[in-house]
Amino acid sequence: MREDKIIKPVIMCGGSGTRLWPLSRKASPKQFIPLYKGKSLFDLTLDRVAPLGEVLAVSGDDYRFFVQEITEKAGHDLTQILEPCGRDTAPAMGLAAAFNGRPDDLLLFCPADHFIPGADEFRAMVSGATDLANQGWIVTFGVKPSGPSTAYGYIETGEEIRADAAKSVRFHEKPDVKTALDFLSSGNFLWNSGIFLIKRSVLLDALQAYEPQIYEKCIASMASAEQDGTFWRPGSDFIDAPKKSIDYAVMERATNIAVVPFRGVWSDVGSWDAMFALSDVDKENCGKLGVIENIHSIDSRNTLVHASDRRFVVTIGTQDLAIIDTPDALMVSALDQVEKIKTVVSDLDAAGRAEVVEHRRVARPWGAYDSIDHSDRFQVKRITVKPGARLSLQRHNHRAEHWIVVKGTALVTRDEETFLLKENESTYIPLGAVHRMENPGKIPLELIEVQSGTYLGEDDIERFDDEYGRKTQAKKELG
Repeated sequence: MREDKIIKPVIMCGGSGTRLWPLSRKASPKQFIPLYKGKSLFDLTLDRVAPLGEVLAVSGDDYRFFVQEITEKAGHDLTQILEPCGRDTAPAMGLAAAFNGRPDDLLLFCPADHFIPGADEFRAMVSGATDLANQGWIVTFGVKPSGPSTAYGYIETGEEIRADAAKSVRFHEKPDVKTALDFLSSGNFLWNSGIFLIKRSVLLDALQAYEPQIYEKCIASMASAEQDGTFWRPGSDFIDAPKKSIDYAVMERATNIAVVPFRGVWSDVGSWDAMFALSDVDKENCGKLGVIENIHSIDSRNTLVHASDRRFVVTIGTQDLAIIDTPDALMVSALDQVEKIKTVVSDLDAAGRAEVVEHRRVARPWGAYDSIDHSDRFQVKRITVKPGARLSLQRHNHRAEHWIVVKGTALVTRDEETFLLKENESTYIPLGAVHRMENPGKIPLELIEVQSGTYLGEDDIERFDDEYGRKTQAKKELG
C-alpha cells in the first residue's frame, strides 16, 4: 500500500437493519448477509473503497469477526476500531478522526450497508471532490431523488461553489409525503447519502466547536486505546460520550458544507421493496433472492420472494407481495406495507422472541452452529468448525453432550484425555467434564451435537481458555 495516499476510507459498520427482518437480525445484520451475487454489502463496500487507501472500520464488538472474516476472504488489509458501546455516528466518526494519522488526511466515511454498483464511477466522484475537502469543506454526496421518498433525509442546496458543488442550506429529517412532494418539486433538494469526505483536522475542529463532550471523550478513549491484533479497543471514556448522529452534531450547524451530486446508482437497501433492485426479476416483474433455484412461480406478478436452502417455495397467482422465507421465520406482506416490519420487530422483541436476535444458523469466530431441533430436555445442533480453528476449553454444569463427526476430523479434549475423532465416529461428553473441540485438518469439520439435560440455555458455559478474547461466562453464546 502506498504511504502517500491521502484518502483514508472509513467503513461504518453499525446498524441492525430491522426493516429487512427476518433475513437481517440484530446479531447478523444486513450489511454482513450475502445479498447480491453471493456478496454482502460490506463485501461490496470494501471492494469499492480499498483502492483509495488504507481502510479503517468502526464496528461494535459483536461484529468484529464478521468484518475480519470477510476482509480476509477478500484479501484486503483493514484495521478495526471496536466501539465499547453504540453511541451513533458522531462519536463513531470522532473515534476514526482521533485514530493515528496526519491532520491533513482526508477521511472518507461510508456506511457498510449501501448498494453502489458503479465502483469506478464512485471512486472518480470521490477523487474529484478532494480539492474541496483540502480547502476545508465538509463534502457530502447528495443523491438526486427519483420520487417523493419518506425513507431518506434530505439536503437543501443553495449557492453554487463550482459547477458540480453547492453550499448546503439545511439538512432535513425524513419528511412526510406532502413535504417530500414539495422537496421534489422545488428541485433544490437531494437525498442525504450519509457519505462524507472530510479532512481529519476539520472534523475534529467541528466536533470540538459544536460537541465538545464528544470530542473530549473520543480523544481520551483513543489515547488509552489498546491494540488486540488487528483490533483497537478504545478506553472506557467513550461510554460517556453523548449519543448523537453526525447530522445533529455537525451537519445541521456547520457553514462549510459542500454538496456534490452523487454519480451513479445508490440505495441504502433499507426495505424489502428496495431489495427489488438487487433481485433477479422475470418478465412478470417477480423478484427472486437467496437460493433462487428453490423458487417456482406460476401466474405471479410483482412479487418478491426470498428462499433459503432449507425449503422449496412455490407462488401461484400472487400479486404485490413480499414473501421472505428463512429456516425459522416466514414473513408474508403486501409490498406497500413492508415498512410496518419495524412494528413487528418491536413487538417480537418485547415478547422476547429469539428470532429477532439470531438466525437458526449462528456464526461464530471458529465457524457456525445450526439449531436443528430442540425440546425441554434435548437440543440437536449441526456444528461447523473452520480448518485450524478451535472452540474454547469449557464445561457445562447442567447438560451432557454427544458428538458425531460427519465430515473431517476432530481433535477432542475431554478432561485429561486428548484423542482424534474421525468420520462416522462419536464420543460422549459427560456433565461437568472440561472439554474442547478443534479442527486440525484442512477441510471444514462438520459434526452433529446432541445436548441433553435439565437446562439447555447457552449461558450454561464456563470457559477456562479462549483465544477469541470472550468472557468466561457469556450469555447466549456457544463455544
